[in-house]
Amino acid sequence: VTCVALTGLLQHRLAHADSRLRPPGALDEEAFLAACIKCGQCVQVCPIRAIRLGDLEEGLGNGVPYLVARDQACDFSCDATQCILACPTGALSHLIDKKEQVKMGVAKLAAPDACLARQGKGWKGTARGPAYPGVLRYAEIDRWKAQSVAGHPYDLPLCDLCVRHCPIEGAISLEPLPGDPGSARRTPVVARSCVGCGVCEMMCPSEPVAIRIEVTTTGREPEGRHA
Repeated sequence: VTCVALTGLLQHRLAHADSRLRPPGALDEEAFLAACIKCGQCVQVCPIRAIRLGDLEEGLGNGVPYLVARDQACDFSCDATQCILACPTGALSHLIDKKEQVKMGVAKLAAPDACLARQGKGWKGTARGPAYPGVLRYAEIDRWKAQSVAGHPYDLPLCDLCVRHCPIEGAISLEPLPGDPGSARRTPVVARSCVGCGVCEMMCPSEPVAIRIEVTTTGREPEGRHA
């Protein structure tokens, strides 16, 4: 009994210590870990298979759901956030702080020097290369069914993939660099409406990735705007 209890405590502490991007509507981390029964229902209903279940060896807590946005972001393909509807315990909830939009985190420009738009550069080819397995909902092709990212090449005079594919209108924009309004260069600016879905991180063609999702307390709005 003692071993079982210690194992559970270890899983809890490992998961808490290594903060990961949780599915939409996740409670604050402590409450989420307490409420989640690791049933995997959220994984089963995710239409793009973005949600994973943690492994104890990864330090994520055995069976605790999380996402890796760089590999596969949540693009809200299901619209009604099916993972929340499937959660039997309320660990994922539409009612957090009575917000109209559930939040997962907030996008931050993690590597400004890597951003192509800030360099005034475009992008030609697929966003992540021909072998990338991720999918994305391209509304102009199919409103509901996500398509292969590797099957969509681009020829952009100025890279705007983070803005172009953001599923939340107005959550991210490209704006002139401060003090250099006449330049063709632009910088991503994140608005308060960002929900941290991770599409910008997934679609960024730069290596290292220029923009990343910062995990925040669920329901807490980011302070101001983030260039």
